[in-house]
Amino acid sequence: MTIRYPNGKKYTPTSKQESNLLKKKDLSYSNRGKTLEEEIDETNEFYLQRHIAVIHKKPVPIQIVKVEYPSRSAAVIREAYFRTPSTTDYNGVYKGYYIDFDAKETENKTSFPLKNVHPHQVSHMEASARQKGICFLLVRFSSLERYFVVPLEMLLSAWDRMLKGGRKSIPLSEFEGQAIEIQPAYVPRLDYLKAITQLLP
Repeated sequence: MTIRYPNGKKYTPTSKQESNLLKKKDLSYSNRGKTLEEEIDETNEFYLQRHIAVIHKKPVPIQIVKVEYPSRSAAVIREAYFRTPSTTDYNGVYKGYYIDFDAKETENKTSFPLKNVHPHQVSHMEASARQKGICFLLVRFSSLERYFVVPLEMLLSAWDRMLKGGRKSIPLSEFEGQAIEIQPAYVPRLDYLKAITQLLP
């Protein structure tokens, strides 16, 4: 495959990464090497542009420690720290329902470690669900290229089991039996709203 600039000159990749982009296998939707966050962001943009839903990633809170003012019109942040997020990654509205979820990835092929979920996230989703919000996890088994919407009830059951001394992970078999699997596509990449329609009252 040859790519040329508008002036007719041949395009030559400047890095191995750019070279890989030209390979056909990297153009297939199943092997684009994108993170789960990028896939969700692209899907959310698709929803927004087509007036399907308004869902955004929440900004990560930052504590600014040191700021310098080299001139009156400019400020430069010299030192800052990420604060621990108190909620989940994404929220928004869909068909009048408040949507709140967190995105998680694991390389594990047989189970999802619950250490990937933080207690404050569980508490936040429980509080949101009490206000009729639709809360869930969107989990990607990276090595398997499988995606699941995990209803809050399923997460809470596994969480309670862990707190009582049981297993500290959710086996893949429970995902297959209780979660909603998403089949990745081209556009949108992850149509998770189609899956959570099953969770709506």
